[in-house]
Amino acid sequence: MACQSAPDAALPGTLERDRIELSADATETITGISVHEGQRVQRGDLLLTQDQTIAADQLSQFNAATAQAQAQLDEQRRGARGTTILAAQARRDRARVQRDDEVRERERLKGLIAQNLVSRESVDRRTAAAAAAQAALNEAESSLLELRQGTRREQIAQAQQVLEQARARQRELSTTNSRLEVRSPVNASVDALPYRVGEKPQRGATVVILLGTGLPYARIHVPEPLRLRVRIGTAALVKLDGAAATYKGHVRYIATAPEFTPYYSLTETDRSQLSYVAEVALDERSAEALPAGIPLTVQLTLDPSA
Repeated sequence: MACQSAPDAALPGTLERDRIELSADATETITGISVHEGQRVQRGDLLLTQDQTIAADQLSQFNAATAQAQAQLDEQRRGARGTTILAAQARRDRARVQRDDEVRERERLKGLIAQNLVSRESVDRRTAAAAAAQAALNEAESSLLELRQGTRREQIAQAQQVLEQARARQRELSTTNSRLEVRSPVNASVDALPYRVGEKPQRGATVVILLGTGLPYARIHVPEPLRLRVRIGTAALVKLDGAAATYKGHVRYIATAPEFTPYYSLTETDRSQLSYVAEVALDERSAEALPAGIPLTVQLTLDPSA
């Protein structure tokens, strides 16, 4: 048996368009509004701008931090310059001369102590000085060896990690800065601008409301007794109040949960008063210019098999 329309399938509703609410990404003053209510905009068009001073300063700081981290990584990869190694060699040679002088003086005093010409305390002081000179020489030789061997892999890895962290923060701030420019995500028309230039909306507050262009849809409420006979794709005819023409359409959405009191707490008679929100898409291109908010009636072609 074919699907059929029925008088009880004529449901009142209103013509709607997809509503898009754009929110503020930060609590900053609005410095410019580039559109007016009712204006049509294209995807990517600038709608509204918030103060970018703080975000720009922070971005500049991390641009500098990224450049510094890159320079440090490059330096680690190149290793020490020849002049740096020569300077380390000179420090090593000075430490060796100092060590040799202290050792010779210590040995000289040891020979004199046997003749009771110097005190034991003098020898002990010179011995300590010779040990300190040897330690300084060891340190100078270790520093020179480290420069000659080049930067360790671990140090390069650490420098690379610092650079990646700086770049990640730089990308984050760049994104934050760009979000202070509110742009249209789709082709649409501007429905409302809740704020004005100079006002400071809270983060998350709606600053621009758009209505989608293209074909509108009818919002209706399907009574509970008809719910089983209405499915996604159910055909419909839409008639607007004050217009002679009708428009073909189809059900594009129907809620799975009824409005008002949950059905399981109601009697059978009460449940018949429930309704399900549904959306009927208009299929004819001639409906693209219709404004939202117009009252209408939708005649559904119900499925008799349900």
